[in-house]
Amino acid sequence: MKKFKFFTIIILSLFYINVGISHFTNPEFFLPIMPPYIPYHKFFVYLSGFFEVLFGLMIIFKKTRFIGGIGLLILLVGVFPANIYLYHSSIAQEAVGISQSGAFIRLFFQIPLIILAYWHANEKTSQNFQIIASLSFFPTIIYFLSLSN
Repeated sequence: MKKFKFFTIIILSLFYINVGISHFTNPEFFLPIMPPYIPYHKFFVYLSGFFEVLFGLMIIFKKTRFIGGIGLLILLVGVFPANIYLYHSSIAQEAVGISQSGAFIRLFFQIPLIILAYWHANEKTSQNFQIIASLSFFPTIIYFLSLSN
């Protein structure tokens, strides 16, 4: 299980680093899903991208994995309002090219990402939790890879 867990850490690290970099190279993609009640949209797009890269790097190394994993968990909860707004806003859906049902499905895939972040942050978790986290990995990765097509 340790080798598989490390494999998931590397894959998700690359995922977070890649998505984080895209906050800087393509902020126009993220701006439309920012809820109107949050000020300084561009600043928060850049800030969330910075933390995705930082925490994505931190989960690779054992010494910083706990902070990186908990940071990702907090970040995922923090950006959840953008996913809720994406579900409710037809303008945001059109801007990023997703249907309302697609945005609804995207909401639920935040849960396995949070579970995986917690699993990665903690050296020891129950065997049942490890099974849940492991089983959630592949469908989550497949879903997010399908978004890039």
